[in-house]
Amino acid sequence: MKSSPPIRWMTKQLFSALPLWMLFFLGCWAPSSRGEDPEIRILSYNIHHGEGVDGKLDLERIARVIRDANPDLVALQEVDQGTSRTGKVDQAAELARLCKMKMVFGANLQYGGGQYGNAILSRHPIKNSQNRKLPNRSAREPRGVLWAEITIDGIKNPIHFYATHFDHVKDPSNRIDSAKAIDSSLPKNPVAWTFLAGDINDVIGSQPLKIIEKRWLRSNNVVLPTIPVKKPTRQIDFVFSLRDQAARCVQSKVLKESVASDHRAFLAVFRLRN
Repeated sequence: MKSSPPIRWMTKQLFSALPLWMLFFLGCWAPSSRGEDPEIRILSYNIHHGEGVDGKLDLERIARVIRDANPDLVALQEVDQGTSRTGKVDQAAELARLCKMKMVFGANLQYGGGQYGNAILSRHPIKNSQNRKLPNRSAREPRGVLWAEITIDGIKNPIHFYATHFDHVKDPSNRIDSAKAIDSSLPKNPVAWTFLAGDINDVIGSQPLKIIEKRWLRSNNVVLPTIPVKKPTRQIDFVFSLRDQAARCVQSKVLKESVASDHRAFLAVFRLRN
């Protein structure tokens, strides 16, 4: 008695008979059934109020850097809102428009007839936000940390995102105080996925970074320099995830663009393991 064809052969014959559009449909549908852990892309970028190292003020150029990185969340530093030096433009709102994202702005300084501070851009709805002033000794430039709660379809818990810019002077006192202030503002047992990004103005191994890293996990193990922008030698721009949560960094990199600002943008990609 003749045996029936092997199952593998039968399957091959079945799929070869299907029209191409149906094979395409099956290919697009299949990944959604795998239950893969979602990823979140976070960008930190000190935009130098949109002024590049060539002296040109060009927000479209900044927006292009952001769009090319395809982030879910962006922490922006040195953002103008309605200042005379940048043509009274609301830079956070304009970048959100150019990148088709949502935004919140946190003003830390009254400047040039407007305000100056940090901003967050998000591809996903921003449910709540709050700007908190950081400690400031010796009447230096005031600094802040901007917090936002973001909801993402398909992720059970919200995202809590902190965007900040620490003091830049040689004396680290303000940076140390700022690191402690951010640490003390965190809940003891956070439920949300929690991330911190920004210009810390200090390097790996410094006291401010050591304080931060008691509760936060740096996205990169090796130094990834972000300044000076033409030939970077120091990393002062970082992305962190909160320790003791199942967010695994799968990529960290410094973007190549070296004209749009005096910092290079820093991207970290996390996988959220449920």
